[in-house]
Amino acid sequence: MASTIRLIQPQPAADYVIETRHLFKRFGKVTALEDINIRIRRGEFVAFMGASGSGKTTLMNILTCLDTASEGQVLLDGVDAAALDEEGRRNFRADKIGLVFQQFHLIPFLTALENVMLAQHYHSVVDEPAARAVLEQVGLGARVDHLPSQLSGGEQQRVCIARALVNEPPVIFADEPTGNLDEENEQRVLDLLTDLHRQGRTIVMVTHNPELGRFADRIIRLQHGKYLGEENNHHELASRG
Repeated sequence: MASTIRLIQPQPAADYVIETRHLFKRFGKVTALEDINIRIRRGEFVAFMGASGSGKTTLMNILTCLDTASEGQVLLDGVDAAALDEEGRRNFRADKIGLVFQQFHLIPFLTALENVMLAQHYHSVVDEPAARAVLEQVGLGARVDHLPSQLSGGEQQRVCIARALVNEPPVIFADEPTGNLDEENEQRVLDLLTDLHRQGRTIVMVTHNPELGRFADRIIRLQHGKYLGEENNHHELASRG
């Protein structure tokens, strides 16, 4: 049975690519998210921050259609995610969402190029020149034929970013993207995410690290599953040039 997609009228004053309305997530008697109302404009770089157990990863899982809300509305690029069945959510992720995880999740027997092209396969359009182009974009043009075991941790994470980019999704989600990297490679990945943002990409990053949060336009803080508040970082971005 085909998935039903309910389109939402676009916002004329502000182009919100993500919006939640009275979002709740419960696991049995435990409320992991309570009445979350957030909006993210197209082209923003937003960080979800909070201590372990604050609900930030749970929120990201719902926004990326890896999980569903118990109550409330989740509007993603004009689509009501609550209206999608499992197949619809899977297709939506392939079309609309780029995911970068702390764990690289690369297929060990596939080259960097093949790992990126695998994302195209799930998108039903395999385009090797496009896959090579995004690997070039993340600085791995000379490493396309290398296996993950032949790449450094920072290079593997850049393959993950290329994989997230290749289908040109409206939003890139990054969950603790530098958690497994040394300081030098952390800086390279953050510089790459910043460059993508400057090119107009929407970036949503989950992190507990205040140093990473400073790269975002805006920090949304969560505590014990509740919206705690937010901060704008435009002055810090300006000071970095």
